[in-house]
Order: sequence, then structure tokens, then C-alpha cells
Amino acid sequence: MRLATIKWNDTEMAGIAAKNGILPIRALNAAKGTAWRTDMLSLIQEQQIPGLTAWYNAGGKEELESIPGLVPADQVVYAPLYRNPKRIFGIGLNYVDHAGDIGSAAPTGFPGSFFKMADTLIGPADEIKLPTLKEAQKTTAEAELGIIMGKDCRDVSEENWQDAIVGYTTILDMTEESILKGNDYVSGNPRYLCIVKNFPTFFSFGPQLVTPDEVPDVLKLEVQSVRNGEVYAKNLVSNMTHRPARLVSLHSSIQGWYAGDILSTGTPRAFEINDGDMAECRIYGPDGFEMEPLVNPVVDLKKHPEKA
Repeated sequence: MRLATIKWNDTEMAGIAAKNGILPIRALNAAKGTAWRTDMLSLIQEQQIPGLTAWYNAGGKEELESIPGLVPADQVVYAPLYRNPKRIFGIGLNYVDHAGDIGSAAPTGFPGSFFKMADTLIGPADEIKLPTLKEAQKTTAEAELGIIMGKDCRDVSEENWQDAIVGYTTILDMTEESILKGNDYVSGNPRYLCIVKNFPTFFSFGPQLVTPDEVPDVLKLEVQSVRNGEVYAKNLVSNMTHRPARLVSLHSSIQGWYAGDILSTGTPRAFEINDGDMAECRIYGPDGFEMEPLVNPVVDLKKHPEKA
């Protein structure tokens, strides 16, 4: 099953992806007499998505097209999957190729990691705004596989890591790389990550949450960094230094997880973005599997201060 948050009648609401559009959860409730939560974060935090997935896989998928209230595909406007997660947790240099981009070795013992603030968050088609700060001269975008945590938990084993998650999504994570490189960045001591990762609009995610039953082997997914429609870099999740099972398990034993936490697992390679560019994350898998791409336009606030 695939879920999204859409903008409809000046409201952001959760819905289920159908063949010809998105059916808002509130329309499903009205038709079926159910009481599913109608916003995505509540669906996650109250652990309702597994039950909704079970209904979907037991015949609900076929019902969707006939339930009144479907928003046609050509009228769908995506919002971020949800706003104000408790935590956004990023993994740095998780592919060897990306580590080489900034002259570092991929961390092997523990993953390179950092927190992002919730107010960096934007959704599909929202503008990535390059900072007005004069020292900010090179911003990069990083296409990544996102993992969404499904419950509050600690000490999750690697074998049971998928029990702790509720789905996957596409992510674009931005870095103000000129500050990172220009301030004596040392491998293993990323002291400037809080600065370079937390400008407004530096984290985009969505448009869809894909439930784990649709992804039989996450290691076979291919993540693509795409700039202006051209694939800049791509790599398989299996080539991560620290794979999803270890990332979820390890961090559950450190800070633990809350339902709705977002884990951004690292990029095949970062690409520079400039005013007028389109940044994109694409994720593909075997047998024709693909996620809805995440695309964001880029605006340089030094050139367009009126958009600040």
C-alpha cells in the first residue's frame, strides 16, 4: 500500500494511492463507517497503518476506485508526508563513492550521523532555498532512501528491524558544502554538520509512504540522484557501508526511536544545485518496482531575496 498527504480545499489530509488518484482517509471513513485517523502522523503514532494495510491487501485495493471522494491524479497536490516529526536522523558518507567526494573515508565502525530540525522540512514541489549567508557558496542535494519508524522502541535486533518500521519514502537532503569543506572538515569529526544541514528547506520528503510489504528486499533498491532530469549518480542499498538493519538496530540502542522518526540512510553521491535547477530523488527495484519520484525546484535567495 502507498499513502500520501495531499492538499485539498486548503487542508492537508492523508490518503491512499489508488490507480487513478488519491482517496482521502476521511472519504474511506465516511463510506465504510471506519475511524482511521485522517492525518499521517497520527496514523503512524497510533500504529494504524498495519491494520489499514491488512484491509487494503484483503480486497480494499479493489474497492478504492468505487468509493466516493477520490481526488483524480491530475488534481493531486502533494504535501510533505507529515510535519513536525520528533526527530529527523541522517546518515553521512554511507556509500564509499560519496565519502570520496569530500575527501573522506566511509565510516566503518560507527556510521557518520547527525540530526536535522523539523523546520528544515518541505514537501514535493516546494522550493529548496539556497541561503543568503555570504559564506554559503555551494549547496548540494542528496537523494536518499528514507525509513519511517512505526513505533516507540529501544534495543531492536538486526533480525527484527522491520518490526520497528512502518514504511519507506524518497528524500532529498541538502548540505551547505562550502562551509563544511571550508572549516577544516576532518573525517570522523564532522563538527559543522549542525550548521550546514539545518538551513530552512534543507530536507524534503515524500510524496508517498510505501509500506514494507511492497518491498520484499530493501537491499535490491536502487537510489538515484537526479539533477535537471539527468541521473547524476546511482547505487544499490546493498552497497551501503551500514545497511538499514544495522542503522535501525544500532540507533535503537543509543537514542531509541519514536513513532514517526525519519531515518535518512545516505546518498550515492551529492550534486551541486543552483538557481533554476530541479533536484530529484528516484528509487527503483526489481520487477518494475518504483517509488513516486520526489522533485523540488531550486531558488537562490541571493538572487531572489523577495522569496526569503
